[in-house]
Amino acid sequence: MMPVWGSLLIFVLCPILGGLPLISWITRALARKRLSELGTGNLSVSAAFYHGGKIVGILAVLSEAFKGIAAVLLARSFFPDRPEWEVISLIALVYGRYFIGKGAGTTNVVWGYAVHDPITSFLVFLIGGIGFTILRERRSGKFGVLILFPLITALRHPSETPLIGSAISLAAFLWWIYNQIPDDLNLKPDQAQRGSQAMFQFLREDRSLLTLDQILKAEKVGQKAATLSELKRSGYPVPDACILLPGDDPKPLIQALQPSRENPLIVRSSAIGEDSESASAAGQYESIANITHRDLLLPAILRCLESYEQESAVKYRRDREISDASMVVLVQQQVRGVFSGVAFSRDPITRQGDSVLIEALPGTADRVVSGQETPESYQVNVREVGADWRLPEDATLEIEGKGTVPGRLIQQVAYLARHLEEHFHGVPQDIEWSFDGETLWVLQSRSITTLAPIWTRKIAAEVIPGAIRPLTWSINRPLTCGVWGKIFTIVLGDRASGLDFTETATLHYSHAYFNATLLGQIFRRMGLPAESLEFLTRGAKFSKPPTRSTIANLPGLLRLLQREMRLEQDFARDEQLYFRPMLLKLRNFSFSAETFAIGTQEFRSGTQEFRSGTQEFRSGTQEFRSGTQGFPSGTQGFPSGTQGFPSGTQNVELDTQEIQQITQEIQQILELLERATYYSILAPLSAALRKAVFRVRDEDLDNRDTPEVAALRSLSDLAASARSVLENSESQEDLFVQLAQTDQGQAILRQFDQLLDQYGYLSEVGTDIAVPTWREQPQPVRELFQQFCLSPAPAPATPQIKNKGVQRRIALKGKVTEIYSRLLAELRWRFVAIEQLWLKSGILSESGDIFFLTYAEIQQSTGSNPDFQAQFSQLIEQRRSQFEHDRQLSPIPQLVYGDDPPAPQLPTWQASDQLQGIGASAGQVEGTIRVLRSLNGSINVDRETILVVPYTDSGWMPVLARVGGLIAEVGGRLSHGAIVAREYRIPAVMDVPNATEILQDGQRVRINGQQGTIEIL
Repeated sequence: MMPVWGSLLIFVLCPILGGLPLISWITRALARKRLSELGTGNLSVSAAFYHGGKIVGILAVLSEAFKGIAAVLLARSFFPDRPEWEVISLIALVYGRYFIGKGAGTTNVVWGYAVHDPITSFLVFLIGGIGFTILRERRSGKFGVLILFPLITALRHPSETPLIGSAISLAAFLWWIYNQIPDDLNLKPDQAQRGSQAMFQFLREDRSLLTLDQILKAEKVGQKAATLSELKRSGYPVPDACILLPGDDPKPLIQALQPSRENPLIVRSSAIGEDSESASAAGQYESIANITHRDLLLPAILRCLESYEQESAVKYRRDREISDASMVVLVQQQVRGVFSGVAFSRDPITRQGDSVLIEALPGTADRVVSGQETPESYQVNVREVGADWRLPEDATLEIEGKGTVPGRLIQQVAYLARHLEEHFHGVPQDIEWSFDGETLWVLQSRSITTLAPIWTRKIAAEVIPGAIRPLTWSINRPLTCGVWGKIFTIVLGDRASGLDFTETATLHYSHAYFNATLLGQIFRRMGLPAESLEFLTRGAKFSKPPTRSTIANLPGLLRLLQREMRLEQDFARDEQLYFRPMLLKLRNFSFSAETFAIGTQEFRSGTQEFRSGTQEFRSGTQEFRSGTQGFPSGTQGFPSGTQGFPSGTQNVELDTQEIQQITQEIQQILELLERATYYSILAPLSAALRKAVFRVRDEDLDNRDTPEVAALRSLSDLAASARSVLENSESQEDLFVQLAQTDQGQAILRQFDQLLDQYGYLSEVGTDIAVPTWREQPQPVRELFQQFCLSPAPAPATPQIKNKGVQRRIALKGKVTEIYSRLLAELRWRFVAIEQLWLKSGILSESGDIFFLTYAEIQQSTGSNPDFQAQFSQLIEQRRSQFEHDRQLSPIPQLVYGDDPPAPQLPTWQASDQLQGIGASAGQVEGTIRVLRSLNGSINVDRETILVVPYTDSGWMPVLARVGGLIAEVGGRLSHGAIVAREYRIPAVMDVPNATEILQDGQRVRINGQQGTIEIL
């Protein structure tokens, strides 16, 4: 019974002992202070030292040491031959210490383990103490000890598995606690009780004499010093400097420096909050230059510190809601500049283009930044930079502006500025520089705050390409932003607080842009590189995420991984329960007692009646119940034609009840689209991630489940059957007329209509409900069918499936695309139906007007406020005018800086006969350029054509299958165009910025779809 009673006492008494607030009682009795209401609120030994002084701290140590020793002796008395129980007692003690006593339990474990295993404790103390004294990095030392004591325990007792396991468990528990609880040693040491300040300064994570050669954190040393440290360690030319932390004694630093006339120093500010992404604080704090004697250092340091409290600086912080922090002083080697100045990696006035703006003068940098002299101004066009920040000797950059500064130096400054922008993940930089006759030095680099946020067309141009009408955007934006927000929150949890996911996307020039600044913040919080999204979707370069950040985000990443692992089964469930039943219900949509003539086909709805009363879609409980009514076979929804839904001779009147039924269905579709959007985002990301992890080649994947590929194959097979009929025909008439003259041909035409009905939900832009579907405008499909009949398509590639897991994700991506596209098509057809009523009633004046309204406006006009319709005419006219203006803009900027970008300018390019993009479909081909910005009208292309397009959505498939090569301004290896190109072995190069402007109709080019190069011949 002794072991039973022993274990019971350990698991009951030790947590209670750990939870006893002895430190709180001691501090309250001797210092008259409540630790729970001060500082971090911890009831810890360090808090006792900080708020209560040395005596209170020593008594706190003794009280916690007593707890640790008592717990170990209790376990030893019951389990003298089971040392693992002594460690288990410490785990129980720490449990109570954290969950009841609001402390980490470090002191308990240190003294308890010393009694448990003195030799191991001595070795850990010796190794850890030496490491901390040398490195003086508190966090690394603390976590290092947690690795050391289980490791040394395992080395000393290799055969005692229970003991090793309990030691590892104790270390893991402490590791978790350290990541949950704030550290009192982060409090300012100069505000600690006298007698404790020396201890706090010694235990600070920072070394006694910090330099830019060390890893520095912005929250400790300010953004300026942290940035210069990062740049210096990354190989950029940054002058040496030492850092003085708040509260530190400046005497050791002053004694270590020897300024002179030949080697002067400059004292600079590096305030916490200065040079941030939202506030630069430029010119708010003082810098004292030309310090040539050691006696001048202390007054200069004090003057710099005092500038933090000057009236203008305090007002600046209050105006920008920056909380008061502290001033860090940077004592730096002063550069004796021959030429100096500032450079903006992007022009902050025009806010577009590839120009670097430089202001410079002979002499030191303060002549320019002081604003007392008019500097020389230069603009340099820098399109691309290499791995090295130094301008290649054979490279020449175009300069606008003249002055006394050598042109080669101006080119090098511009190249350096753009290189720094690339280093900081594309965030435009404001740099201060100086040239001493031999070396170009970086004195400062900070974000250009006026250019935030940064909006990018990359990714967005492929997700929702082209100019976008208000109705489409009012539906797509909340769906996209909302689902992305939910995905990010899965990983971030509480750390998603403060992020406004509604700002994930916006419209500029009627085109979609993603918020690169916000995405960068999200990815950094997730422990991922800022370029993660482009890596997953477009194959961009991917840098390794920081290990510490990844570990911190591991629980959230595991939650997301669990979602990814069950993505296939979740979609199969939702497809069966929600998607397929709803699509079947939606397919029966019709207008009662009305006949619509569309092209040469009639759609009679008199015998079909839409009933919604017995069918429910309940999104709250995620339940879909279908009624008992049947759906007649043979209906084709909206049959194919060439005119869409024209107004004119038909007399269509829909009563209010029927409109309500339509709007109810629209709402049901939108509710289901939110679920489908989740899969439409995760499925492609999952496929891309698995493809990258397992290094699967594009050629080893089968895209037969992708709707456009499936449609292509079906059309090609049908054309093969048609050729046998046409070979026996001597008629010179139109191919469709020839087929209609025989029974076999009529059967083929019926199959063509069925195929068109099956894939009629596809359109030129699958995510834009304002664009007519194939079912409404089938001409491109008819032309492709004719070409396949006259000239057989090349045999589809037959990939060798080497990774079934990745292939299943590619198949899932295709199925999701089909569901998502079908739902959007059904949504479009219902808005078109409402438009027809309003056209007949005179509310709208022409076809397409409804897409210049937002969904909220349509709801308002069909609901409680029908008078709102009176405003439609002026509203639509204004929006249509803006849309037509924006649609004519070319090219649309890939990047937009700020929320109110100016009108786009024509780009400037360096003369070059070669362009570089992403190789998306292997092979080489020469051909003639045909630039095609939209699918309007008949398109004459053949195998000699190299098609150049702004984007490639599923609707482009009929054209892509007929050309010899493809060049697209946006997209990656998993984009629609790339998939179709690989299916028919057409070389393709994606992501070639401004390709539709650079390349001209009739040019001869050679493209390499493997290397992603385009050579102008």
